[in-house]
Amino acid sequence: MTPNPYLWLIPVLPLAGAAINGFFGRQSSKKAITAIALTFCGAAFALALFIALRFSSAAAPYSFPLAHWIRSGSFSVDFDFYLDQLSLVMMLVVTGVGFLIHIYSVGYMWEDDGYYRFMAYLNLFMFFMLTLVLAKNYLMMFIGWEGVGLASYLLIGFWFVKDSAASAGKKAFIVNRIGDFGFLIALFLMIKHFGTLDFPALFAKIQPLSPEIAGAGTLTAIGLLLMVGAAGKSAQLPLYVWLPDAMEGPTPVSALIHAATMVTAGVYMVARSHMIFERAPSAMTVVAIVGTLTALFAATIGIAQTDIKKVLAYSTVSQLGYMFMACGVGAFSAGIFHLMTHAFFKGLLFLAAGSVIHGIGGEQDMRKMGALRRYMPGTFITMGIATLAIAGIPGLAGFFSKDEILWKAYSSPYGSPVYWLIGVITALITSFYMFRLMYMTFGGDDYRGAPADDPHAHASHGHGHDDAHDHHEPHESPWVMLGPLVVLAFLSVVGGWIGIGGRFEHFLAPVFQAPTSELARETGGETAGQLTEKILMGVSILAAFGGWFLAWLFYSNKPQLPEKISASFGSFYKAVANKYYVDELYAVLFVKPLIDGSTEILWHGVDQGVIDATVNNSADAARHASDEARHMQSGNLRSYAGWVAAGGALVIAYMVWMGVR
Repeated sequence: MTPNPYLWLIPVLPLAGAAINGFFGRQSSKKAITAIALTFCGAAFALALFIALRFSSAAAPYSFPLAHWIRSGSFSVDFDFYLDQLSLVMMLVVTGVGFLIHIYSVGYMWEDDGYYRFMAYLNLFMFFMLTLVLAKNYLMMFIGWEGVGLASYLLIGFWFVKDSAASAGKKAFIVNRIGDFGFLIALFLMIKHFGTLDFPALFAKIQPLSPEIAGAGTLTAIGLLLMVGAAGKSAQLPLYVWLPDAMEGPTPVSALIHAATMVTAGVYMVARSHMIFERAPSAMTVVAIVGTLTALFAATIGIAQTDIKKVLAYSTVSQLGYMFMACGVGAFSAGIFHLMTHAFFKGLLFLAAGSVIHGIGGEQDMRKMGALRRYMPGTFITMGIATLAIAGIPGLAGFFSKDEILWKAYSSPYGSPVYWLIGVITALITSFYMFRLMYMTFGGDDYRGAPADDPHAHASHGHGHDDAHDHHEPHESPWVMLGPLVVLAFLSVVGGWIGIGGRFEHFLAPVFQAPTSELARETGGETAGQLTEKILMGVSILAAFGGWFLAWLFYSNKPQLPEKISASFGSFYKAVANKYYVDELYAVLFVKPLIDGSTEILWHGVDQGVIDATVNNSADAARHASDEARHMQSGNLRSYAGWVAAGGALVIAYMVWMGVR
């Protein structure tokens, strides 16, 4: 295949749109802002489709060198874009889902005074995310990595006059920096031990190495540090706390950043680094354990949430845990498969939630909804399809990818029945809280919200576009918002079928073709047969329908049950509803010591006493040493002769001492 000379345009086009709207949007009309944002983003998607149609499943990867960057001895880093099967999938997901969310944002954010800023930020995010997934080396990936962190800060805190939104943006930025520190140290180790950050060159040096079974080698350290970075960006334990708070941003932000693209960057980075993890089994085990525990932990919190976006936020954390579990058992293709289907149905869920919020004047509390299927049937149908998909109902996209992960978690040499069991329990809980959301939002006979003639009904939650509404009677969203829902609903139905017969895994095989480990070679790959696979599939299907049945029983057939059960569980239910008090714990351990003047241990002890002191004292020591050394240059010949004699005596003494030894 002839390398496509237009690859570099895909990330550059959204950057151009961001620059034009960012610099000139304030003086432009909203129609002009819309045209620029959609044209540049849509052009990137169209070009991605064009390149994808020319890309054969068996094609060799190719790079497009844009410019030289760093040259230091034998070490070099260039601005190179890289296309293989993995980056192609990510490129299509980012541009395709991103373009749909741009269209949706036109209707959702039209009345907001900062409309031009919002569209510029969306385009800027697209540029950085595409840079991340198309990078040919880890340093360019890191630029995109930091860039999406910056863009997410701008978008989460878009309504910066709200304290909660501004705080959420800062929280996301700071927590991500913790993970990024691990990523950066991993890059330093790669440079020191392998002399390159270029993917093909680095992996060529790593491939001949044997697995570090003892778990104490360089590759294990690099893998663990990369996982720290991935945990921050993809909201895994213990760095997940920023993502639920990020729901303070406009709903299109939640869909774009926290469902379809940015939060999956960590999964992509682990999959891209598969060569490292395959030779560091201990690091892979950590990935699997963290992902599995995160999936279950976040799912249990989702059960008790009443904010419609918070339910979806914890669902996102849980589903990301599934993806890490897949990567941790060596099923990288399954993890990317779920990443793709998740972009469809979770993007749809967030946009549908935004349609609900838009249609009822800004309310997000599901306890004040109900019977909305009569007012917004289009939103109800599309959100219902996404709920069936994420619950794992057979035939929809989520069923195929989730079942593939559960099977690999059981049958892979790195897998375990424990991973599978926790995954099935998580699937049941996921089905329960998603159908709970549907019944609370759209079920029942009466709308539980405030009446339309109540002047205090549905106070704005910061959604600038809702402030302009002169009525709060529930109503369907305009077609500029419903259109993307319909497209994503279609993808949520058919998106999983491309994995039938292992076609998706076969497509990604050139990327993940290396054997996972000596263990995989010794055991001959998967350890379970087709009958076992069918039985396990049946169990996962039962879990999906079981969660649906429990949600129907509690929130439709016997709606008085949830209150009785929550009362019977008492303090445990309260702990779940309060997210296990993790945020409060972090506040006591980390936040308060840094900002409270009465407890300045971390501030004075660490920042000033260690970090500042190290830098300042080193400079002072160098200055004092130089001051003493300069006295040797006195201009006195006898002094110089004395120093020469003293130096000669030291040399002779050293030689005599070495000779004696």
